[in-house]
Amino acid sequence: MKKLIVFSAIALCLAFAQAKAQTVNEVRLSELRSTYIEISEFKRYLSDKIFIHLEYGQKIEDARTNAVIKDDDGKDLEFNSLIDCVNKLKNYGYELFEAYTLKYDERNAVKYYILKRK
Repeated sequence: MKKLIVFSAIALCLAFAQAKAQTVNEVRLSELRSTYIEISEFKRYLSDKIFIHLEYGQKIEDARTNAVIKDDDGKDLEFNSLIDCVNKLKNYGYELFEAYTLKYDERNAVKYYILKRK
Protein backbone atom coordinates (compact mmCIF):
# COMPACT_ATOMS: atom_id res chain seq x y z
CA MET A 1 0.00 0.00 0.00
CA LYS A 2 2.85 2.35 0.85
CA LYS A 3 4.48 1.71 -2.52
CA LEU A 4 1.21 2.56 -4.31
CA ILE A 5 0.95 5.90 -2.49
CA VAL A 6 4.59 6.78 -3.19
CA PHE A 7 4.25 5.77 -6.84
CA SER A 8 1.04 7.82 -7.16
CA ALA A 9 2.71 10.87 -5.62
CA ILE A 10 5.66 10.59 -8.01
CA ALA A 11 3.34 10.18 -11.00
CA LEU A 12 1.37 13.26 -9.94
CA CYS A 13 4.54 15.33 -9.56
CA LEU A 14 5.72 14.31 -13.02
CA ALA A 15 2.31 15.08 -14.52
CA PHE A 16 2.27 18.57 -13.03
CA ALA A 17 5.85 19.19 -14.12
CA GLN A 18 4.74 18.61 -17.70
CA ALA A 19 1.66 20.84 -17.34
CA LYS A 20 1.86 24.08 -19.26
CA ALA A 21 0.00 27.33 -18.81
CA GLN A 22 -1.39 29.94 -21.12
CA THR A 23 1.45 31.94 -22.61
CA VAL A 24 2.17 35.06 -24.58
CA ASN A 25 5.50 35.34 -26.39
CA GLU A 26 6.47 32.05 -24.69
CA VAL A 27 6.05 33.60 -21.22
CA ARG A 28 3.47 32.06 -18.90
CA LEU A 29 0.72 34.43 -17.83
CA SER A 30 1.41 33.39 -14.24
CA GLU A 31 4.99 34.67 -14.63
CA LEU A 32 4.08 38.17 -15.88
CA ARG A 33 5.32 40.78 -13.43
CA SER A 34 4.38 43.92 -15.37
CA THR A 35 2.37 46.50 -13.47
CA TYR A 36 0.29 47.31 -16.55
CA ILE A 37 -0.71 45.23 -19.56
CA GLU A 38 -2.77 46.11 -22.61
CA ILE A 39 -5.15 43.75 -24.37
CA SER A 40 -7.13 44.08 -27.57
CA GLU A 41 -9.26 41.66 -29.52
CA PHE A 42 -9.05 40.63 -33.15
CA LYS A 43 -10.84 38.23 -35.45
CA ARG A 44 -9.39 36.30 -38.32
CA TYR A 45 -10.73 36.78 -41.82
CA LEU A 46 -14.11 35.03 -42.29
CA SER A 47 -14.18 33.81 -38.69
CA ASP A 48 -16.24 34.65 -35.61
CA LYS A 49 -13.59 33.44 -33.18
CA ILE A 50 -12.05 36.10 -30.95
CA PHE A 51 -8.35 36.12 -30.15
CA ILE A 52 -6.45 38.46 -27.84
CA HIS A 53 -3.27 40.49 -28.30
CA LEU A 54 -1.56 41.03 -24.97
CA GLU A 55 1.27 43.50 -24.58
CA TYR A 56 3.28 43.81 -21.38
CA GLY A 57 6.30 45.67 -22.74
CA GLN A 58 7.80 42.77 -24.66
CA LYS A 59 9.58 43.16 -27.98
CA ILE A 60 7.10 42.27 -30.68
CA GLU A 61 8.55 41.21 -34.00
CA ASP A 62 5.32 39.72 -35.37
CA ALA A 63 2.10 40.74 -33.58
CA ARG A 64 0.23 37.83 -35.16
CA THR A 65 2.32 35.32 -33.25
CA ASN A 66 4.30 37.02 -30.46
CA ALA A 67 1.50 38.99 -28.77
CA VAL A 68 -1.34 36.45 -28.99
CA ILE A 69 -2.36 34.47 -25.91
CA LYS A 70 -1.77 30.77 -26.59
CA ASP A 71 -3.20 27.67 -24.91
CA ASP A 72 -1.40 24.68 -23.43
CA ASP A 73 -0.73 23.23 -26.89
CA GLY A 74 0.72 26.43 -28.34
CA LYS A 75 -2.40 27.21 -30.36
CA ASP A 76 -4.03 30.64 -30.27
CA LEU A 77 -6.49 30.69 -27.38
CA GLU A 78 -10.10 31.56 -28.27
CA PHE A 79 -12.23 33.83 -26.08
CA ASN A 80 -15.92 34.70 -26.09
CA SER A 81 -15.19 38.42 -25.77
CA LEU A 82 -12.65 40.90 -24.49
CA ILE A 83 -14.41 40.86 -21.11
CA ASP A 84 -14.01 37.08 -21.03
CA CYS A 85 -10.25 37.67 -21.20
CA VAL A 86 -10.41 40.35 -18.48
CA ASN A 87 -12.18 37.85 -16.23
CA LYS A 88 -9.49 35.23 -16.93
CA LEU A 89 -6.67 37.70 -16.25
CA LYS A 90 -8.30 38.53 -12.90
CA ASN A 91 -7.10 35.07 -11.82
CA TYR A 92 -3.55 36.22 -12.59
CA GLY A 93 -3.83 39.31 -10.35
CA TYR A 94 -4.94 41.96 -12.86
CA GLU A 95 -7.95 44.28 -12.80
CA LEU A 96 -9.39 46.61 -15.42
CA PHE A 97 -7.77 50.04 -15.17
CA GLU A 98 -8.86 51.86 -18.34
CA ALA A 99 -10.68 51.18 -21.59
CA TYR A 100 -10.58 53.12 -24.85
CA THR A 101 -11.45 52.67 -28.52
CA LEU A 102 -9.47 53.71 -31.57
CA LYS A 103 -11.67 54.30 -34.59
CA TYR A 104 -9.84 53.89 -37.88
CA ASP A 105 -12.82 54.57 -40.14
CA GLU A 106 -16.62 54.19 -40.06
CA ARG A 107 -16.47 50.39 -39.93
CA ASN A 108 -13.22 49.67 -38.15
CA ALA A 109 -12.70 50.37 -34.49
CA VAL A 110 -10.52 48.51 -32.01
CA LYS A 111 -11.18 48.31 -28.27
CA TYR A 112 -8.18 48.40 -25.96
CA TYR A 113 -8.25 47.55 -22.27
CA ILE A 114 -5.44 48.43 -19.91
CA LEU A 115 -5.20 46.21 -16.86
CA LYS A 116 -3.27 46.91 -13.69
CA ARG A 117 -1.76 44.44 -11.28
CA LYS A 118 -3.59 44.53 -7.94
